Amino acid sequence: MPNIKMTIEYDGTNYCGWQTQKNAVSVCDVIVDAIKEVTGETVKLIGCSRTDSGVHAYGQVANFVTKSVIPPEKFTPSLNAVLPDDIAILESKEASPKFHSQYSARSKIYKYVVNNSKVRSPLLKDRAYFVPWGLKITKMKVAAEFFVGEHDFRALCSAASTAKSHVRTIYDVAVNKKGNIIEIDVHGDGFLYNMVRIIAGTLVDVGKGRIAVEDIKGIIENGDRKKAGITAPPQGLYLMEIKY
Repeated sequence: MPNIKMTIEYDGTNYCGWQTQKNAVSVCDVIVDAIKEVTGETVKLIGCSRTDSGVHAYGQVANFVTKSVIPPEKFTPSLNAVLPDDIAILESKEASPKFHSQYSARSKIYKYVVNNSKVRSPLLKDRAYFVPWGLKITKMKVAAEFFVGEHDFRALCSAASTAKSHVRTIYDVAVNKKGNIIEIDVHGDGFLYNMVRIIAGTLVDVGKGRIAVEDIKGIIENGDRKKAGITAPPQGLYLMEIKY
């Protein structure tokens, strides 16, 4: 049976996240229902990243095994014909039988978007974190460098994390401002629960002057979550790409 790999884009505003949850609608649920409508099968859809409620994706990757005779590339138009407007299959193709969207991944790239304007934008309310105070971008850029490398990131993850190890490798953190929009791009081999949002919140607090640039190294080394910044809201987070 073919193993179908799909690249998926979605607006997470109306969903509880990627993963199935009781009494809530997830992105995964909607796609599984669409696959059943097209093939008649109820498949096990494996997603690479369990994005939270309100988080968006340009490049989520998922895979499923099917008995269907539909050509792999035809799942793209077939599923898009029945999916809601806030979810789209960008590409579908046959992968190796051993391919697993989560375990085969080598790294992930996320983007966090901050609307650093004096006036809130109704068009960005579900797309960015509104921060009306002036932020020191140069300090945020310098602070971002401390996250790069292999570290124990227990200070930068939610208390609800059940990870056996808090060690992760961050390859790059870039902070750029275009007009009123600040983009924080984070590339790593993997991320703990809420890790990218806490990195973003910490960098915003550096920009505000609440956290000193020179304190970032100590925050990481000491592992105290209370010393790091806030968990930035979900609507500013985007899963951009998964590398295999």
